[in-house]
Amino acid sequence: MATLIDDSPIRNGTLGTYHFRARELNVTRGEPLPLGANRAQGGVNFVLICRHAFSVNLVLCEPCNGSILTEIPLDPRLNRTGDHWHVRVEGLDSDFCYGYRVDGPKGGPHRYDPTKILIDPACRALSCGTPWGQTGTMPRLSLTMPSDYDRINDLHPRIPLEDSILYELHVRGFTANPNSGVRHPGTFAGLAEKIDYLKDLGITGVELLPIDEFDENDCPFVNPYTGERNRNFWGYNTIAYAAPKAAYASNPERTAPWEEFRRMVRAFHDSGLEVVLDVVFNHTAEGGEGGPTYSFRGLDNELYYLVDEHGHYHNFTGCGNTVNSNHPVVRNLILACLRNLVAESHVDGFRFDLASVLGRDKKGNVLIEPPVVEMISEDPLLRDTKLIAEPWDAAGLYQVGSFPGGVRWSEWNGHYRDDVRRFWKGDCGQVNLLATRLCGSQDLYADRGPLHSINLITCHDGFTLHDLVSYNQKHNLANGEDNRDGHNDNASWNCGVEGPTEDPAVLSLRARQARNMIATLMVSQGVPMLLGGDEFLRTQGGNNNAWCQDNETNWVDWSLLDEHADFHRFVKQLIALRKRHPALRRRTFLKRVAGFPPDVVWHGVRPGEPDFGYDSHTLALALDGRRCDRPGVIDRDIYIAFNAYWQPLSFTIPASPSGRPWRRAVDTALPSPDDALGLDEGPVVPIMKPYRVTGRSMIILVSEG
Repeated sequence: MATLIDDSPIRNGTLGTYHFRARELNVTRGEPLPLGANRAQGGVNFVLICRHAFSVNLVLCEPCNGSILTEIPLDPRLNRTGDHWHVRVEGLDSDFCYGYRVDGPKGGPHRYDPTKILIDPACRALSCGTPWGQTGTMPRLSLTMPSDYDRINDLHPRIPLEDSILYELHVRGFTANPNSGVRHPGTFAGLAEKIDYLKDLGITGVELLPIDEFDENDCPFVNPYTGERNRNFWGYNTIAYAAPKAAYASNPERTAPWEEFRRMVRAFHDSGLEVVLDVVFNHTAEGGEGGPTYSFRGLDNELYYLVDEHGHYHNFTGCGNTVNSNHPVVRNLILACLRNLVAESHVDGFRFDLASVLGRDKKGNVLIEPPVVEMISEDPLLRDTKLIAEPWDAAGLYQVGSFPGGVRWSEWNGHYRDDVRRFWKGDCGQVNLLATRLCGSQDLYADRGPLHSINLITCHDGFTLHDLVSYNQKHNLANGEDNRDGHNDNASWNCGVEGPTEDPAVLSLRARQARNMIATLMVSQGVPMLLGGDEFLRTQGGNNNAWCQDNETNWVDWSLLDEHADFHRFVKQLIALRKRHPALRRRTFLKRVAGFPPDVVWHGVRPGEPDFGYDSHTLALALDGRRCDRPGVIDRDIYIAFNAYWQPLSFTIPASPSGRPWRRAVDTALPSPDDALGLDEGPVVPIMKPYRVTGRSMIILVSEG
């Protein structure tokens, strides 16, 4: 512990001089802005918001083991301006980490514990970083950023929403498998090594599961098959919002993870791909009653979390606590995190986990115009970023189509996912819903547009595409919760056998159903999102809640790329088809205007006779390529026929809207490579003649140019 050398009365804002290793530190009042620890003119200015505390100590420690070197008590007469506690320390080099001891009122909503050293909410890196799975020195504390870091001058691709095809992946899971073939598996650098693969697939951007600091070793559940403790793999349990996960870096020490993350983003941009981050501003890893104290709980529990009059946590997230996101201090913190990620790391957008939580007030009531959502929507620095809401929370608030963000926000469309799954599963009453989803979900986004629908059939939360067509039930026993976790209603169908099988008929049907799902996704108006690995039928063994599986369940098996090469080719071809045809990527809803041909004509097995009845399992439509809502752009016409009936049906092919001949582009019932062909590679399909559409399959025809 350091000792105060000069304990004379405080004069002129000077607190005294402290020992730090073999040198002396001069400590002065400092400035109340900006927040965090910032280097300037030979010193470091520390600023922390803390409203109810009556004492705050700045603690300076060794960066790699957390041992205390110096502890500086702040004088509230000099070191406090409003709720900002601040101090300037001169003589510090970069070889230290820091935290705060805070004491304040006891009982009620307050959880002050001066034995804890707290993380600075504004810090962008944590100390004691270790490789994945290793238990590091705790507590992990805050690091200052170097003042001379390289400025990265890459340009945002700025891909329009209508041209975007998103690809959701987990940084570790994507390359952790030894067969990934990368030099730095499970890291930002390893992901950058896969950019050529992603570019070749045809997607336009990745959506990364949380990359903020979390503790992968905080999972309380044990795998009953192995006896080993599971890990928090997904990372939806943030410790520090602004600090990249050290274990996702090939070098986890000091501020190297932050630099590696930035280099990864630059590499994506150099290839014309975007990076969207999944951010978790709805709860933290401090949990509920009895949870650990890392930062917010010990700084100002009442300010940062939703608590009742007795100090008990409101739990709208299912994770023990709920962030008080509409408090001015908290929403400023959220906005600062987003702005820093855009300004310094150049990310292209954000997907907000359980975003409906952002719409609750101090008591948990639902707000019509949440201040934090408005601030994010209107912030000028974020103006070109993609904003995507997961528009529900764990307390039953479901806002698909009604998230309060307005025109700046797109939404994960849960209705799209469920309706497409149920149609291909063979449920009745789905044809009208399918038609609505294909057209961009105007029932949900009439006041905005089709681009506000992020269309997905699978994502990290639930079955993979392979498992969606291979399992009727979840198989989550390995999670250690007796199969109670995860959704029970998955609208999945195993095609006749639960799980693995060698039955060729079942395998053929599963592959066809998977092709149906991908093809439907790629011809729907809106913004499609693929789950990483679905393009070569990755499996999780029927686990639909694999958040705690740090093993082959979550590690993408790259050997499947060869095993399912035909399916991978099919997905590439469907992505290419979507990118070729602006008629599939409209900015506005399909419409009928008097005096003009309609944008879409609905058909059934006979031209002009769609069947939207409850017992129908078929639908067909023709898009007029001359009307694709882009000035001066004329596309080809597109005809799509869906047959979710279990028997083959003959669809009489209508004339194309422009009178041009049809050529087959896709038939999901045909073997590769005939299942998906390039432009004008398919045979001519005569009009007013029957085309046999196999049961549980679909076709896509494209007119000649």
